[in-house]
Amino acid sequence: MKRMIDFIGMFAGSWLGWTVGAWISLFAAFIVSVIGMGAGLYLARRLNQRLLQ
Repeated sequence: MKRMIDFIGMFAGSWLGWTVGAWISLFAAFIVSVIGMGAGLYLARRLNQRLLQ
């Protein structure tokens, strides 16, 4: 279950970053997507610690 929440967090962060960065350019969309993926993983791990343990 922890890995599933991690995956969902990374997917959501990456998607959000891509949609925000796409307004600027393709390269910006890629960079912001990677940053969003990291942020989504961080938030998912914090959620895992808070809810599942």
